[in-house]
Parts: sequence; C-alpha cells; structure tokens
Amino acid sequence: MVEKINTEKFDTLMAEKGVVIADFSATWCGPCKMLAPVLEQVASQFEGKCKFVNVDVDESSDLAQRFGIMAVPTVIAFKDGQQVNAFSGYQGQPQVVAFVENVL
Repeated sequence: MVEKINTEKFDTLMAEKGVVIADFSATWCGPCKMLAPVLEQVASQFEGKCKFVNVDVDESSDLAQRFGIMAVPTVIAFKDGQQVNAFSGYQGQPQVVAFVENVL
C-alpha cells in the first residue's frame, strides 16, 4: 500500500531505519495518475521490505523544495534517511521493480 503523507510524517519516517520509496506527485498530473497503480502493485510485491509513500507537491511544497523536485512524478528512494536513487516521469512495472530491487 502507498500511504499519502505530509511533511511531519515524512520527517518521522526519515528518522527511522529502512527503505522508503517516496512518490512526489500532483493531483493535476496525468503521468502521476498513470504511475500510481504501478506503485501500488510494486508496493504490495515488496510489502514488509520497504515503505511506499506519496507526497502531494502542492500540499507539501516545502518537501518539494527541499528535494529540488522540478517535475512530477519524481520517485526518490531513501535508505536509513539518506537519498540513494531517484527517477522522474512514468516508468512501467518492470522498471519500478528493478529500481526498488537496486535499493534493497
């Protein structure tokens, strides 16, 4: 499951150990709407191994600025609170699975 979070929840997650896959998106973004079901599928595949979260860049613009989000969707992988990888734009399920496997 992909959990929709705000800045406070994001900062709490970053203080914890483990892998977090953060999807920075917007409600008005077409490619974001295409990527969302792919991320849901991949999240269920990796359940218990990492957390998947969604950050709305309009509601949490401070986070978007903090990570220099210039395009949506942008997906950033964090390991133990540190950014380790990212991609922007739509990716299919095989590419997203490979992205997550490379971080784990």
